[in-house]
Amino acid sequence: MGWNISLPILILTLGGLLVSAGIEDARTREIANWKNAAIALLAPVWWYANGLDVWPDMALQLGVAVVVFAVLLLVFHFGLMGGGDVKLIVALALWLPLPAFLSMLMVMSIAGGVVTLAMVIDRAIKKTRDQVEVPYGVAIAIAGLLALREPLLNQFQ
Repeated sequence: MGWNISLPILILTLGGLLVSAGIEDARTREIANWKNAAIALLAPVWWYANGLDVWPDMALQLGVAVVVFAVLLLVFHFGLMGGGDVKLIVALALWLPLPAFLSMLMVMSIAGGVVTLAMVIDRAIKKTRDQVEVPYGVAIAIAGLLALREPLLNQFQ
């Protein structure tokens, strides 16, 4: 298809959902299932708006998301990441082509380290002995928003 009005609307919708998920995770340490579901269910609309073919493009997006889900399910099983975080990353895997998704994971890990450091510093300042509970959804949202800059700002692909 080409660049049309639905692409910026979809990007802004995804951006709004990511901001909302990041704020919610920072406040409550949870991400609502409806936000993750909305992101995942909008992905096929995104594919259609971008003119992806069912084979191999859409199949590849689904395949990457399935692999990411399988890996992160293990991470969740061992208590290293929350379920909302896993669902948010998998939903983003449906939106982003593999190179952009891998870049997003790199940015996410760096942002996650910064968020973790901020939480540890906050704990030290408050002098509490509570275990640090990192709102990793904030890092995922930041990385997802940065990944959106390419299709929004570079429509001449």
